[in-house]
Amino acid sequence: MKSKVIFGQLSRHIGNDTVEAWVTDTGGQVGPIKFRLEGGEIEPMSVAPWAEEGLDLPPILNVLRGDFFCMPFGGNEEPFGGEQHPIHGETANERWHLESHTNSSLKMSLEAKVRRARVTKQVWVQPGQAAVYQRHTISGASGPMCLGHHAMVKFRTKGLISTSPFGFGQVFPGQFENPVMGGYSSLKPGARFEDLQKVPTANGDLADLTQYPAREGFEDLVMIYSQKESEFGWTAVHFPEEGFTWFSLKDQRVLSGTVMWHSNGGRHYAPWSGRHRAVLGLEEVTSSFHWGLAGSAAPSDASREGYLTTHELRPDVPLTVNTIIGVVRTGPLAPSPVNILRIPSGIRIIDANDQSIDVQLDVEQLYSS
Repeated sequence: MKSKVIFGQLSRHIGNDTVEAWVTDTGGQVGPIKFRLEGGEIEPMSVAPWAEEGLDLPPILNVLRGDFFCMPFGGNEEPFGGEQHPIHGETANERWHLESHTNSSLKMSLEAKVRRARVTKQVWVQPGQAAVYQRHTISGASGPMCLGHHAMVKFRTKGLISTSPFGFGQVFPGQFENPVMGGYSSLKPGARFEDLQKVPTANGDLADLTQYPAREGFEDLVMIYSQKESEFGWTAVHFPEEGFTWFSLKDQRVLSGTVMWHSNGGRHYAPWSGRHRAVLGLEEVTSSFHWGLAGSAAPSDASREGYLTTHELRPDVPLTVNTIIGVVRTGPLAPSPVNILRIPSGIRIIDANDQSIDVQLDVEQLYSS
């Protein structure tokens, strides 16, 4: 069992013959993650460029890497019912308590104080699988809560993005970045869309959000909500030049939407300073954009159409949030966005020409408590 300082943070190691992952004590952030596959190693997740600079920042920004659990999800600038949460909540900022640690699994816990709750974090790998499983269980809390995962993928070559079918898509309906402060956005605030390939921009054009990196010099945020009748949800990035596909799987009844944060050099204020580039946040959440608890609990375009933006927590009924992220070699597939189907042995990844590759996974873990 290894623990050591990784990119400036005390971190704990889990792995198998295919995966090596580190989990930080502060914020419980999972990253970096290294996948050892035929043809070489893959490190698909982002680590902030300032990770080892020792800056005086909120913990979440000092640590910023990989994937982490947020409760409440979002900025949380506005108090809610007397609660003032830090950005993305205590779960993304505070120190987690280690409960158990083996070569392939880790269990940690956190006692949240702003909204009294106990949160347990389990991160594990399974033999022979190029995937990381995560489970967060919230108990002892009551009232509305937005929450979710904040995965960040680093693009070294062109990637093609796809998602499970969605019923609602919208560009952030406010000012995501302020030019006065040195921040710039390119998409049309509040614009609705039904197709990721046709998203309105501020200058009247259409942006294709299935291709990234794009719109260099800008930061943009959009959100989609999964179709209500489905349980199995997913997000994928196919990297044709590198011959692999990254994927994230969820139960859409628990994580109703996906926030897509396009971070490509559009923030010129510290610590970003124009150097956080070619990163795409693919954030599986139940929330209303990144507004935080007050904004997610308030009526919105999505909630008025019946999409879930908060969970109503009950102290006697724990809420379990499961995700699986992984990679697979998909070199033979066409350079197109992919589709993912659930099959008995795991998932099937399909390209535009109906060629496919099967990935062995324990998908049933998405629905376990």
